[in-house]
Amino acid sequence: QVSGEYAMVKAAAEKGWLDHDKIMMEQLHCIKRAGANIISTYFAKEAAKLMQ
Repeated sequence: QVSGEYAMVKAAAEKGWLDHDKIMMEQLHCIKRAGANIISTYFAKEAAKLMQ
C-alpha cells in the first residue's frame, strides 16, 4: 500500500463518502488474498486495534 491510497481513503472517509474501517480491512484482505505473507501498511496501528 502506498501513501496516496492511504491519503485517498482518509480524505474520502472524512467527507463521509465511505466507511473507513470497512475499506481499510477490505484493502488489507485483498492484499492477503493476492498471496502476501507480510503486509506493511500505514494502517498498521488502526488495523491492529480493530483485530483485537
